[in-house]
Amino acid sequence: MLFSGGIDCTLLARLAHDIVNESDPIDLLNVAFENPRLHGPKTVDGTSPYEQCPDRKTSISTLSELKQTCPTRQWRLIKINVPYHEFKAHRDQIVSLIRPHDTEMDLSIAAALYFAARGSGILEDGNAYTTSARVLLSGLGADELFGGYSRHATAYSRNGLTGLEDELALDITRLGKRNLGRDDRVIAHWAKEARYPFLDEHVVKWALSAPTGEKCGFTQPHLLSVHGQTETIDPAKMILRHLAIKLNMPCVAREKKRAVCQSPVYL
Repeated sequence: MLFSGGIDCTLLARLAHDIVNESDPIDLLNVAFENPRLHGPKTVDGTSPYEQCPDRKTSISTLSELKQTCPTRQWRLIKINVPYHEFKAHRDQIVSLIRPHDTEMDLSIAAALYFAARGSGILEDGNAYTTSARVLLSGLGADELFGGYSRHATAYSRNGLTGLEDELALDITRLGKRNLGRDDRVIAHWAKEARYPFLDEHVVKWALSAPTGEKCGFTQPHLLSVHGQTETIDPAKMILRHLAIKLNMPCVAREKKRAVCQSPVYL
C-alpha cells in the first residue's frame, strides 16, 4: 500500500483488510525526505527530521486507528527515509522516467512514488525491511472523482455547482495523460505494478453518475458526531469521510487534504 496516512490510502488499507487473508500482513509504504532547508540532521528536541514530516506524522496517527479498528491484522508500517544526498543521486533517473512531464510538482510527486516503490525502509522496531510485494495499491483518483483539491472548492465558490462539475470533468478527462503514465513509469522502474481501486471502471461509472452535491459536500455543512461531540468536517471528498465514519475511523474522517510528499525538489 502506498501510504501517506491520508483518507484515500487509509480507506483502501481498511477495505483490503476485509479481503486479504487475515493471517497475511499488510505493508504500508511511507516516504519521508530530509530537507536541509527545513532542518539539519536533528531537530532541536533531538527528533529525527523524518519523523517531523507531515506524511510521517499522519501515517503514525492513522496506523494507530487502523490497529484499533482491525486488531487481528498485522500492519507493517515501512518507514522509507530518504536523505538529501540520496534524493540528489537519483534525481536524474526520476527526471528521465517522468519525461515529458517536467514541472517541479511532477518531480515532487514522482520522487515519493519512486522511493516508495523501491520498498526498502525500516519497521517500527528499527529493523531494516524490504517488502516482497510486487503489486502496490494507490489512492489515485479519489481527489478527481470526489472533489479533493482546493481548486474544487474554489470552482464551487466562484461558479457554484456548474463550476465544480466542470472542474471535476476536466480532472477526470486529463487523469491518464497527467498522472497515470508518469506514475506507472516511476513504479515500474522497480519491477512493481500499481493498482488504482478508485479508478476501477465500476467505481468510476458509479461516481460519475452520483449527485455532485452528495459526493463532494460543498453544497451544505456536514457534521460529525463522535462520543456525543458534534463538529463540522471538511466537505472535500465528503462521501469518503462518511465511509470512514461507517468503518469506525473518525480520525481519518477528519483528515484534511495535503500535498502528496515533502521532497526537497526546490533546493
